[in-house]
Amino acid sequence: MAGYGDDAKFNAWMASNGYSLPDGGVAVAVLRQRGSDYIDGLYGSRFSGQPTGGFEQERAWPRTGACAHGQPIPSDVVPVAIEQASYHAAYQEAVKPGSLTIAVTAAGALKRKKIGPLEKEYFEGSGDAVADGTLKLSAVEGLLAPFFSIALPAIFVV
Repeated sequence: MAGYGDDAKFNAWMASNGYSLPDGGVAVAVLRQRGSDYIDGLYGSRFSGQPTGGFEQERAWPRTGACAHGQPIPSDVVPVAIEQASYHAAYQEAVKPGSLTIAVTAAGALKRKKIGPLEKEYFEGSGDAVADGTLKLSAVEGLLAPFFSIALPAIFVV
């Protein structure tokens, strides 16, 4: 599998944003792969259109029938914002290895614990342990938002 973009573009993106990779980290290509996996895994089903190469296509992009800002996206194009979102995720993985993958339990996080007379209180979650434990990066969310399918409510005429 190949991550979105390429190593040279990723390095240029980091330089233009004032980022640098930690010493002794994994290869840039591996980081791009992990960032791209994060984008496709978390957001792939929300993108408009469908993969141009069908269900066997290794990445969510390029897509057929996709649009952003009211404009169609050619079926052979991976938008720059998709690449940049994957670079943000790759950089997150570089500075905090493993942060893009989660392992959770359904148990709530302890908010308060009182020793005598025994009292515990847990934070309330959404009921979806995976969603509650998934890292969301605001820069990624902002870059990807224009590419999401929008489910419009049904309008009933009486």
